[in-house]
Order: sequence, then structure tokens, then C-alpha cells
Amino acid sequence: MDAVKGSDGQNVKRPDKRAERSRRTREKIVAAARDLFVAQGYGATSLQEVADRAGVAVQTVYFVFRNKRALFKDVVDTSTAGDVEPVATMDRDWFRAACAEPTAAGQLRAHVRGVRDILGRVAPIMPLIAAAAATDPEIAAQWPAGPDPRYTVQHTAAKALTSKPDARPDVDTARAADLLYGLLSPELYLLFVRNRGWSPDAWEEWACAALIAHLCTDHEGQNTPAPQGRRGRPSTPAVDRDRGAAAGR
Repeated sequence: MDAVKGSDGQNVKRPDKRAERSRRTREKIVAAARDLFVAQGYGATSLQEVADRAGVAVQTVYFVFRNKRALFKDVVDTSTAGDVEPVATMDRDWFRAACAEPTAAGQLRAHVRGVRDILGRVAPIMPLIAAAAATDPEIAAQWPAGPDPRYTVQHTAAKALTSKPDARPDVDTARAADLLYGLLSPELYLLFVRNRGWSPDAWEEWACAALIAHLCTDHEGQNTPAPQGRRGRPSTPAVDRDRGAAAGR
């Protein structure tokens, strides 16, 4: 940023127009690549197609990302984060706010809402990672073997959750982490939302109900309801009571 004199005589930073243009160009390329990768696959997408869709020269794509592998990695990373800022999930405001909720049930509602936003962006490209890694060893090397970062995030959430007063005392952190990791997985999200036609709202309500039933003392013994219809909202005891009242029952 360049410094200029403000009305009070103090130096005031003004935006660096060149940096802003570079940021916007990068975002356009990543958005174009994401759309094409999802629509036609990693292997079938050329950098020339990405450049044409983004409205830039193909040389610009090479200058910014060097190659298609680096661009693909950036697509995955920005889809997970939701922006280009280099901030880890556990350092994001939504995650910290969820962990700071005073009750386990409150944390789960906030946590599932935040995870839903991530899954809506990243779940469609998860199958592409496996397909690309199977044919390109250098793509596979970008996601080395070891602890799944997604599990690390869910374990951190579980550690906070199991310390809350309404957390089930018979469920330890490892068990809670497993439940979060499994029920909030991209694979299960895609199964319901893409394959079975659930709305994201329906998936969020079901995931909350299932996790609260398993992890919170106030909901022990309650059955986790299934959605009413493929695209409707799940039926819950509270929703059923409201429907009964509306019908005069």
C-alpha cells in the first residue's frame, strides 16, 4: 500500500491497486477452474479452457499458478476456506464462536451450520481429488498420508464439546470426534443432498438432531427422525407439535 497525507497530516495507507487487481484475477481463475473441474473433471479440463472462462490470457494462468496441479490445489483450499485468506479452519471466527458456546447443544448447532457452509463448497470437488490422485502421482503427493486434517478439526471441536455441562458423560472425546467426523463427512453430505435430493436445510436439521441425540444428555432416548419427503425439512418433535397445533389437534 502507498502512504498519503490525511486531513490531519498523518500518513494514511491507500489500497495498492496492483495488488487488488492481482487478487481479483486470481479469484476469477480459481472460480473458473472450479466450475470446469466440477463440470467435466480434472483430467478433461485444460488451462486454456480455464483462461477462456476467466477472461484472461492462458499465459496469465501459468504466471499465477505455474501448472494445473497447483491450480487444482488452490481450488480445493479456497473451497474449504471460502476465501483466499491463509487462515486455518480452527482459527476461523465461526469455529471459535461455536466452541465458545456454553452448551454442547448450542455448540453442535453452530458447528453444523459452519460445516454445512464448507460442505456446500467442498463436497462436490472431493470425488475429483480421488480421481485426479489415482492418475497423477504428483496430485496425490499434495495430500500426503497421515492424520486427516478434517479429523483434526472435528477432534478439536469434540474436545470442547465434551467439557460442556449437557454433554453425555458416557461419551468421551474420541467417540464424539468419530461421530462428528462420520456424520459431517463430505461423502454423507453428497449421499443425501446430491444423490437423494435433500435440501441443505434438511441435511443440517437432520445432522443436528442426530448429533444432539448421541452427544447431549437432554436428548437421551429420543429417536432421530427421518425427513418427510426428499426435498422437505426433516420432521422433529418440535415441528410435529407445531403441525398438530396448526391442525387444531
